[in-house]
Amino acid sequence: MILHEDTIVALATPNGVGAIGVIRLSGPQAITIANSVFKGKDLTKQASHTIHFGHVADGEVLLDEVLMSLFVAPRSYTRENVVEISCHGSTYILESIIRLLIKQGARAAKPGEFTLRAFLNGQLDLSQAEAVADLIAANSKASQQVALQQLRGGFSNQLTSLREQLVQFASLVELELDFSEEDVEFANRDQLKQLVVDTMRVIGGLIKSFELGNAIKQGVNTVIAGRPNAGKSTLLNALLNEERAIVSHIAGTTRDTIEEVLNIKGINFRLIDTAGIREATDAIEQIGVERTMEKINQSALIIYVYDAAQITVEELDADIEKLHRPGVNLLLVANKIDLLTEDQFNALPAEAIQVSAQQKQHIDELKDKIYYAAIKEQLTGSETLVTNIRHLEALQKTEEALNRVLNGIDGYITSDFLAMDIKQALHYLGEITGTVTTDDLLDNIFSKFCIGK
Repeated sequence: MILHEDTIVALATPNGVGAIGVIRLSGPQAITIANSVFKGKDLTKQASHTIHFGHVADGEVLLDEVLMSLFVAPRSYTRENVVEISCHGSTYILESIIRLLIKQGARAAKPGEFTLRAFLNGQLDLSQAEAVADLIAANSKASQQVALQQLRGGFSNQLTSLREQLVQFASLVELELDFSEEDVEFANRDQLKQLVVDTMRVIGGLIKSFELGNAIKQGVNTVIAGRPNAGKSTLLNALLNEERAIVSHIAGTTRDTIEEVLNIKGINFRLIDTAGIREATDAIEQIGVERTMEKINQSALIIYVYDAAQITVEELDADIEKLHRPGVNLLLVANKIDLLTEDQFNALPAEAIQVSAQQKQHIDELKDKIYYAAIKEQLTGSETLVTNIRHLEALQKTEEALNRVLNGIDGYITSDFLAMDIKQALHYLGEITGTVTTDDLLDNIFSKFCIGK
């Protein structure tokens, strides 16, 4: 545990007027400083995890009636003495109490400094600390579950287990260097190879999970595309269950993109209604079509909507070919099925999802298709998913280093080069959990946190 001499203070609730505001103190003098402005029980004599009612006063001037929550080290978020002051949410009151606490010896906290102290004091590893920020920013059930799983240590435990096994073999390889003149082999090469293969399988799975993890964290870019008057805007309204886009029988009504968020089974889909794909008749429509193609190129999922009563097979095939992007799912949606003859209905492609956006027919079935096109399977909340680009890059570098270990074993390279590559793999794994850190790395991570966390 790292002992900090100073005590920090910050507002832990959002800025602005509210019913309640919470001010957080952490450090060796947290309880003493809080006690110096508190009219009530002597806080220095109270037990940890207790709450005390009283008043905060600046001399004889009462500022507010408050609740003081005590967390005595090491039984706190930062493993230091922590006091949380719950007061009324007036901006004036909050600022007055914080100024008073600073006058009594605290200093204003930096962004993320409470969580940084929790990390430095061994309460959290680095990936768990980053999960705190993800949990605060979670805007869907799935992103909340993934962040909570990481905060609980699911990701960290998996990496720690892999790292411990590699450390054991690295130690044996290092030992061989001390006996290099005697040509002694302590680390069984077959066992080492199997361990590396097993480790790479796990790391490969984690790398692959980033696509899903990032989609859950950031949301899924989903473009609704199609020809003019195919019913794209009507479909957007039906999916949202509100009149968000202007609907008209006049082709080319949508000239610009319209973006809305739709939550399906805990996943946020950023739906983008676009201008119809066709040869533009004026300069404004041309800009709209160009923006449509830009959004399509940036999307993770394309919903292609077509008027099933009007389009020909040749036109349909041409549009699908134009929209095809490697690695991007495309859902084919046959719209206006309520207007089809029996022969037209029977001629619909088997893969087409049949809807009537106007009549809101089969919209729930379409939502299911959208979900499974992006997520592939129902999430349980226990999956270990990579959501952080820093973790992804570290895993990719670990994989490269382990590939060199495998090649070295097969090529019968000397123990010193083998040890070097294993150390590299351990270094990159350590960067994820914080076993290996630099000041620049920590500054970059925690500067993105809110001040009160």
